[in-house]
Amino acid sequence: MRTRTLLTIAAVAAGAAALHAQAGQMQQPPPSQAVVLKGKAPVSDDVLRVKLPRPAEADLENGLHLIVLEDRRVPRVSFTLLMPGAGGYYDPADNPGLGSTTAAMMREGTKTRTSAQISEQLETIAASLNVSAGISSSEASVGGSSLTEHVDTLFDMFADVLLNPSFPEQELARYKQRMKASLIQQRSNPGFLASELTARIMYGDHPAGRVSTTADALDRITPDALREVHRTRFIPDHAVLAVSGDISLAEARKLVESKLAGWKKAGAPDPKVAEPPDPAAAKVSFVARANSVQTNLVVAAPGIARTHGDYDVLEVMNKVIGGGPTGRLFMVLREEKGYTYGAYSGLSATRWRGTWQASTQVRTDVTEPALRDLLAEVARLRDQPIPDKELRDQKRSLVARFALSLESPQQMLSYYITSWRYDLPADYWDKYPERVNAVTQAQIQAAAKKYLDPSRLQIVAVGDPDKVGEVLKGFGPVETYDTEGRRITSTSDQ
Repeated sequence: MRTRTLLTIAAVAAGAAALHAQAGQMQQPPPSQAVVLKGKAPVSDDVLRVKLPRPAEADLENGLHLIVLEDRRVPRVSFTLLMPGAGGYYDPADNPGLGSTTAAMMREGTKTRTSAQISEQLETIAASLNVSAGISSSEASVGGSSLTEHVDTLFDMFADVLLNPSFPEQELARYKQRMKASLIQQRSNPGFLASELTARIMYGDHPAGRVSTTADALDRITPDALREVHRTRFIPDHAVLAVSGDISLAEARKLVESKLAGWKKAGAPDPKVAEPPDPAAAKVSFVARANSVQTNLVVAAPGIARTHGDYDVLEVMNKVIGGGPTGRLFMVLREEKGYTYGAYSGLSATRWRGTWQASTQVRTDVTEPALRDLLAEVARLRDQPIPDKELRDQKRSLVARFALSLESPQQMLSYYITSWRYDLPADYWDKYPERVNAVTQAQIQAAAKKYLDPSRLQIVAVGDPDKVGEVLKGFGPVETYDTEGRRITSTSDQ
């Protein structure tokens, strides 16, 4: 028995040691040299040829544009209503969040339903119904989904929420309370602080620079103010209703015209947007967050609008450097150096000039080498053509992701919403694989030199001032902010 006990203890100890060793391996990512991309997937080199099913479309008397993508494979119907001019972009400068609060409160009660009744009825039929308006978006949206058998009920609720919100004071008070608690919490989040300052640097006072409301702005919001926003902005004149699933155009039109019969055209002009100003000269903007154990890093540059001719080239460029776990930033900063759990980049492009951004979060002690390596990868895009195989693989990945998305009627419908929003050609998505595959090394290198020039790059960091403050001065002039967003020093002050 004693022998068996000792053997059991030894086995448990050995297992624990193995688990400990495995945990240690998980915490320290392997170097990229050890990552073998075998490339043995049976992928054709031929360009993907697609012809997406065309949706049926109609213009209604009230100005609403109806798009229907019929798909009878699943007994479900989904819809998205977009209303240009109803987003937070159009909020007064001293009252950010007015539009987003209006949208949020529309689900909190109508003339015939309380907030609880709306939620209970949706749960009973296993349906969804949401209203939203981004704080810097030019649009508001209403989205919903249900089984085909409950579509009539869902559209009853949709029409009620859209046309008859009551904006009850009690629900508004609760909303303000929740939002104020959220405002306090977000200032302790380094990711939020980095996003807030990046938007401020890249967009200045332009509405696109708004990322959050304020307690003072919330205090100024009244039910009457919400009713006025709803009356003037939530109109059908320039809106689109996109429907997909187990429904035809004729069925959808009959449903919409019966349920939304009271939604009348307002005669409002097409809402306009303005281009944001260019950022100031390249610099480092630093949020001093005492005792941070990591540094949040963002490198950003002014980008383009969605309709710009360079969009496809920049999309491929972004995929190469940081558009996923096979991007250069991820492979170098995580897999090779072990600085971070992830490093990515993204391209935003809307009706106005957007941005390109690369971001990561690293241990405080590796802030300097991590930022240098990130900038080195940006420089490599400018200075060296992308190897043939790497470019081919990244373009193939983009096209493969697009091909997989075509299995979803909702995703296909979103492509047509994008086409409507930006007035893209009818065959825009049919030719997407062809356009991606046509992007060349020379085009990407030229785009990187143009858009990622060092004079355009803005660096934003959030971290411990005692440990990284001096380090950041090696990357350019530094402006320092506190966690409330107030500037406290700049290089010229020192």
